[in-house]
Amino acid sequence: MNNHWDLVDLRIFCEVVQRGSFVGASTQLGISAAYVTKRIASFERILGTKLFHRTTRRVSISEAGEKAYVWAKQVLDAANSLDDCMAMPQGSPSGQLRVTSSPRLGRKHLAPIFASMRKQYPLLNIWFESVYRRVDLLAEGIDIDIRMEEAREPHLISHRIMKSDRVLCATPDYLDKKGRPRTLSDLTEHDCLLYRDFHQTFGVWQMNGPNGPKSVRVSGPMGSNQSDTVWNWTLAGLGISLFSSWDVAKDLKSGKVERVLPDYVQPADIFAITAARTENSTRLQLCLSFIAEQLRTGPYALDTQI
Repeated sequence: MNNHWDLVDLRIFCEVVQRGSFVGASTQLGISAAYVTKRIASFERILGTKLFHRTTRRVSISEAGEKAYVWAKQVLDAANSLDDCMAMPQGSPSGQLRVTSSPRLGRKHLAPIFASMRKQYPLLNIWFESVYRRVDLLAEGIDIDIRMEEAREPHLISHRIMKSDRVLCATPDYLDKKGRPRTLSDLTEHDCLLYRDFHQTFGVWQMNGPNGPKSVRVSGPMGSNQSDTVWNWTLAGLGISLFSSWDVAKDLKSGKVERVLPDYVQPADIFAITAARTENSTRLQLCLSFIAEQLRTGPYALDTQI
């Protein structure tokens, strides 16, 4: 077999897989779609197989392409590790860092942390995506995903950043009018503001209390897949909601809202999820340590003391 492929072929191939489009890959890489098509066709001839199924409307990866993608990512990761080794003695990581997390964590904490990271490491290019969905790190080329749960995928690695819980909240005005729940089952008689999270059953709150884990099915007149919307409804006195302690600490301490059933919490530790062990990448190690330290003790740290 003629193995005259190079890293450019692998990068273009992986970008097409991640974008699901030749045009999308060309836009991301800053090259023409015609050049992407030419390089993919050449790569397929060298490998002697079709990597994609093409129609007039879409591009989908073939079975052989899926195998090639896993292999290509390993080669590119190894190449990036070499770049890391060469850059790190000079004291600064370089290259692209792609991170995802939830919009509220991203806007209030990670965005300013990344601004500080860029100032400290000027050779680093940072791409951050705020998402309301579970990302596929391998398929989308993500380096780090900051989540409120451990990775369930067997090929991913979880790095716990800090302990955290979700807590029940409502405004004093709402509780004065509707009464303060005394037991978890009392929530069934209240207006509960529902946020459609991507990894939890909608309308079921699983809580840890004095007698261990318990679940309660809740309902209410309002719900959304946007956490900002649900929190604004909470502040408007429209019901009880369930939010991460770091997300509501400021409003709790100011008295805008108060804890409901303070003996009950929902575990929601903060994890950084990676697609490869960080010891294989000095660049990733350094970036992960920077993010973790800033979330714990920096000026935009998460306040979990409520």
